[in-house]
Amino acid sequence: MKNRPGTIAIVLVILTVICYIMYLSKINDNKPDKPMTISYQASREHGLQKKSYKTEAVIAGIGDILIHDRLYEDAKTKNGYDFTAMLSSVKPMLQKPDLLIANQESIPGGEKLGISSYPTFNSPHEIIDAIMDAGVDMVTCANNHSLDKGEMGILSAIDYYETKGLSYTGIFKSREDKADIRIITKNGIKFAVLSYAEHFNGISIPADKPYLVSKLDKNQVLSDIEKAKSDVIVLALHWGDEYVRNPNKVQRELAQEFIENGADIIFGHHPHVLQQMELIDKSDGSSGLVIYSLGNFLSGQKWDDKDIGGMAQILVEKEFIDGNRKINLKDISFYPTFTASQGTKNYHVYPLDEAREKGLTGKTIKHINQFMQIP
Repeated sequence: MKNRPGTIAIVLVILTVICYIMYLSKINDNKPDKPMTISYQASREHGLQKKSYKTEAVIAGIGDILIHDRLYEDAKTKNGYDFTAMLSSVKPMLQKPDLLIANQESIPGGEKLGISSYPTFNSPHEIIDAIMDAGVDMVTCANNHSLDKGEMGILSAIDYYETKGLSYTGIFKSREDKADIRIITKNGIKFAVLSYAEHFNGISIPADKPYLVSKLDKNQVLSDIEKAKSDVIVLALHWGDEYVRNPNKVQRELAQEFIENGADIIFGHHPHVLQQMELIDKSDGSSGLVIYSLGNFLSGQKWDDKDIGGMAQILVEKEFIDGNRKINLKDISFYPTFTASQGTKNYHVYPLDEAREKGLTGKTIKHINQFMQIP
C-alpha cells in the first residue's frame, strides 16, 4: 500500500496529457485548413492557364507504284519476287520523312490471283515488302486500277497490308472499315488521310458493296473532311488527264473547294507525269498545298517525262498559342527521281542528280523544280 500515492499521481498526469491533446485537436478542427486551401488554389490557377507549345513533323508523298510485266519479270527470283534493289538508291531519301505516303497504283493481289500487267494489273505481294523496306509508311489505293481484279483483288491486297502492318486507305473490306478514317499521329500531330478516284476504267463498283473503293464525289469528300477530326487533313486524289503536264479546270476547281473547306495537303495522281504545286489561301489566313500530280515513282513507263517522278516533302508545324491551334506548312520541297533501265532489265530508281551524273537523263533538279513551281 506504500506505492498507492505514486500510482495515483502517474494516472493523473496521463489523464491531464490526454485531455490537453483532445483540446488541441478540437481547436485545429475549427481552424481553416490553410495548406489545403493553398494547394487547391494553385491547382485551379494551373488548370485555367492556357498552354502554349509548338511541334513539327515532316510528311512526304511519292507517286505511282505501277508494276508492269517488264518490272515484275525483272524482279523474279527462284522463290518469288524481289523489288528491293530497284529502290536502294532512293532509300536514304525515303527514310527521312516522319510520314511517307505512296500511291499503290497496281493492286497487289498476289500470285494466287495470277500476276498480270496492262490493262488489268495484279502485282506480287513482294512489291509491298520493297516499298516498306525503303521507307513507305502508308499507301493510298483508290485509283483507276483498284477494281482490276474485282473484290478478290482488293481483299487479298488488304489482307497483305494488314499482315505486314502497313496503313492503307481508299480500298476497304467492309462498311465499318471504310467508316474508320485513317489518322496517323507523328510528333503529336494528327494526320487524317483520305483517298479517292475519278473512275475505274469502266468497271462498276458492286452495287451491294459500295464500300470497296472510294469514288471521287465532291459532296462525299466534303462530308469526309468534316468528319475527319485531326490536325492535318491529307487528300490523295486520282484525277486529271493522263500524260498531260498541266492540271485541268476540274482539278483546279476541286482543289480550291476542298482546301477552302478544310483540306490541308492534296497529293495528286493519275497523269503519270509531274504537274505543278500551288498554295491556296483559306479564309482563316492559313494556306493549303496541292501537288496536282506526283507522276510515276516506280513503273515500266518511259520517255516523255513518264520516267521522272519524285518526293514532295512538307514540314508541318502545329502551334498552340493561348489555347488556339494553328497549322503552318513550311519548308515545302521536291526531290526529283528518275527510273532507269537497260531495255526491259535492271530497273532502278535514282535521285535525279545521280541519274544525270550517270548520263541517264539530261534533266536537272533546277529544271524540274522550276517546272513544279515550288511555293
